[in-house]
Amino acid sequence: MKIYTKKGDKGSTYLIGRRVEKNHLRVEAYGTVDELNSFIGRAIANLSQKTCSDVIKELTEIQHQLFDLGADLANVTESPSYKTKEIYIDTMEKAIDTYWAEAPEIKTFVLPGGSVGASDLHICRTVARRAERRVFACAKEESIPDEIIKYINRLSDYLFAAARVVNFRDGNTDILYRSNHDVFK
Repeated sequence: MKIYTKKGDKGSTYLIGRRVEKNHLRVEAYGTVDELNSFIGRAIANLSQKTCSDVIKELTEIQHQLFDLGADLANVTESPSYKTKEIYIDTMEKAIDTYWAEAPEIKTFVLPGGSVGASDLHICRTVARRAERRVFACAKEESIPDEIIKYINRLSDYLFAAARVVNFRDGNTDILYRSNHDVFK
């Protein structure tokens, strides 16, 4: 079987249920989710198995969930069965709370950086925010389940908390943004 079909050579692609142009809002949304998934793979490759095995395990599970979420975004059939579940969000929230308690308290924003793995997670966070904007734009035009919107919103919070805990475990101090007021209370 060949990997190329030549069916998209004129600027269209298949969703699950119909053919659309490649710049369709759903294609933009699941394409950005796919990009995020690739960056998460890079972050995993740069994390220490010794200090971050729990983060690596969670990120690998998130990669699977992002494939499900992308399939959900691509599904435009009349009665779709969605794979993105509320339990995914609950699990992420528990991890966020754990990492937030483990890393030193902050009251201001931090500059993205630190270890290579933490820096990669900050990149993932910003790509997750872009994916969220794409998903939300799509939701303004088409029916998108609330779980998808909540999941992608919570994911950027998870990635921020994970980046901070990775830096902490690797012995790096977050560089606090010079600000004249506290933002985390």
